[in-house]
Amino acid sequence: MRRCETGRYETTNAGGEPVRAFVPSPLPPDPPLELEARLQRVLEAATLALGRLDAVSTILPDETIFLYAYVRKEAVLSSQIEGTQSTLSDLLRFELEDAPGVPYEDVIEVSNYVAALDHGLFRLNEGFPLCNRLIREIHEVLLSRGRGSGKAPGEFRRSQNWIGGTLPGTAHFVPPPPSAVPECMASLERFLHRDDGMPHLVRAGLAHVQFETIHPFLDGNGRVGRLLITLMLYNAGVLHHPLLYLSLYFKQRRDEYYDLLNHVRHAGDWEHWLAFFLEGVRMTAESATTTSGRLIGVFASDRAAIEQGAGRRAGSALRVHEVMKARPILSLSWVCEQTGLSFPTAASAMRILVERGIAREVTGRPRNRVFAYDNYLSILSEGTEAL
Repeated sequence: MRRCETGRYETTNAGGEPVRAFVPSPLPPDPPLELEARLQRVLEAATLALGRLDAVSTILPDETIFLYAYVRKEAVLSSQIEGTQSTLSDLLRFELEDAPGVPYEDVIEVSNYVAALDHGLFRLNEGFPLCNRLIREIHEVLLSRGRGSGKAPGEFRRSQNWIGGTLPGTAHFVPPPPSAVPECMASLERFLHRDDGMPHLVRAGLAHVQFETIHPFLDGNGRVGRLLITLMLYNAGVLHHPLLYLSLYFKQRRDEYYDLLNHVRHAGDWEHWLAFFLEGVRMTAESATTTSGRLIGVFASDRAAIEQGAGRRAGSALRVHEVMKARPILSLSWVCEQTGLSFPTAASAMRILVERGIAREVTGRPRNRVFAYDNYLSILSEGTEAL
């Protein structure tokens, strides 16, 4: 289906100069999408992979253990796309009060992302609709501390922004003028709530592009736009646990991702974008399913290693192992708090894990030591190397 630009241009003022700002047409696309055979196959493969991921989450020994670290992996990746250099270990150590010294500005941005996602999930779970008010609340949490906190958290922008280039006149893309943002977002909200039989994955893919095109906030648009995908699928019941995150896929294909967003705007090629998006869903879901299986295997293998030869100390060592599954970077004081073990008993149990290559002390200090669950972290950290 041949289409032209998916919106219109309005002349507005930005940085003291007139620029042509792009105002997207309301969704769904017109003419309608053509889910021809090839695209239909990609959609079916993505849907099947997503179903398998959702199913495997039900057989995890404790899905909250996996969710804790997996959500944080996504926070690291999504923030890296915006230029932060924090790693997963940085974030986990930052959350542990006993381990200061990680780069504050970067890691606070990642920590805010976790809080924003948690807030969105909490509100949906209490029955609040996925709407512009919730999107603004999520943005307010995202920019509550650190960089961006002075850029109107929780408010749609009242000034012109642009993407790429040092000046509006040299920008790669200029989103709608601020006067058009409220109606653009109201139209997007109506699309989120349409009951027209459109597959949920297709709706999420279209909504992501529309949100990125509107760019309704002064800062944090990319992170909120990626969160919107997961929240839409979770809210629709496609995912029972928020386990699908596309930031690694987008990070590894940044140029193609941005090119396709622009191609939708300039040529109306929604189908090409959807093929890319749905392939990302398939690959990401399959990777998360594989990761879940690998972690289950690591947990079982390490438990067996503790049980073999630890004698009477095996019980306390297994209790420490359970805590490390929930918090893969921790201190002995945290272990004591979570298990009720005395400090000497916790230290003796941790020594068993260190001797068996399960845990590793990461500070090199004689006091206030911090331990990492290396096998767990190495699997989970794949792809989160700083850009």
